[in-house]
Amino acid sequence: MITTQLEAILFASGKPVTRAALKKSLDVSDEILAEGLADVKLRFNSESSGIHLVETEAGELQLASNPSCAEVIASMFKQEAAGELTRPSLETLTIIAYRGPITKPEIEQIRGVNCSLILRNLLMRGLVDERDDVSKLQPVYSVTADFLRHLGIHTASEMPGFEELHGNEKIGKMLEELAASTPVESLP
Repeated sequence: MITTQLEAILFASGKPVTRAALKKSLDVSDEILAEGLADVKLRFNSESSGIHLVETEAGELQLASNPSCAEVIASMFKQEAAGELTRPSLETLTIIAYRGPITKPEIEQIRGVNCSLILRNLLMRGLVDERDDVSKLQPVYSVTADFLRHLGIHTASEMPGFEELHGNEKIGKMLEELAASTPVESLP
């Protein structure tokens, strides 16, 4: 059971997770956690598996692709990043440009759909940046200098209609309602 829960947490997080966070989330002892992680490593860390459990020097754990698959993965991402942006990607990028820094739930509140894959694609392309925001207790997204350079501007505030959209009261109220209805415990 612990192995299944560990796999699910590591898969869903999409970024490194500390042993302390895993221990707290699963409410288990160090020994039980170590046994579960050993099981996950035994199942995945082999040449016949496309997924491996990696651990950093700082003790953070993450599911990652098998290092032997690096070439094929790089090729796929290169193809994915080389194409034109889709309409949903452009919508998401526009929201980030006009309302950023903004959280994933806030973007999804505005768009009305899950944006996980779109955000990953925009991050890969170097058009948006993700950083932790202590006040919001989760990552926020902003446009990068590369994005601004592509548009030929110095700051996002130079975009057409920026003041009107950045400070739009209807959108601001909608995001405030989202923040008020989201309990702190449910944030990542």
